[in-house]
Amino acid sequence: MPERPMQVRLIALEEVVAACDRLARAVLDSGFRPDTVVAIARGGFMPARFLCDFLGISTLMSIKVRHYEAGGQRAGDAVVDCPLGGDVSGRKVLLVDDVNDSGETLRAALPYLRDLDPTDLRSAVLHEKSTTACSADFTAEVMRQWRWVLYPWAVVEDVGQFIRDMDPVPDTMDAIRAALQEKHDLTLSPQQLDRVIRYNRLRVKASV
Repeated sequence: MPERPMQVRLIALEEVVAACDRLARAVLDSGFRPDTVVAIARGGFMPARFLCDFLGISTLMSIKVRHYEAGGQRAGDAVVDCPLGGDVSGRKVLLVDDVNDSGETLRAALPYLRDLDPTDLRSAVLHEKSTTACSADFTAEVMRQWRWVLYPWAVVEDVGQFIRDMDPVPDTMDAIRAALQEKHDLTLSPQQLDRVIRYNRLRVKASV
């Protein structure tokens, strides 16, 4: 059976900053004034830090929810497997992640945090799939057409997994570029592709 293509949307860093700006404005417009940001590791780290900056919040914590591995590989049911390292009792908490796909990550994280007795708890994501089962309170963009969202902080990990999952695995730079375009509608810059090859320790022959 032929491999089913998975289309990918590559997000530039400038898009991340603009999306965080929209989220921060939405939070302020709502009247919610969080005093604590909790990032969902690992994807929520960068947007959480930008939101701390934009909203003037100095308290940043994190939890880890295990759900997806590199390249869209599912790791089973979503569960909090690295607990919060601080106290949010009586605090106004903004939970932050990069993408809300199925909603299972938020479904695991929100009840966990509610049990820690914050006075208020809201959630914010950069991108939300329209098919999610658990919507965030604040979303910079709702995606009506499904794509795997590829952020700057996951290019090496995710694209390396995309390549390893190919059959056969391409072994020249030209073949890798062509396969990424064909199977994922994805074009990387030479610098991005070089990092993918280098840090995934992929064996690549010179293109003929």
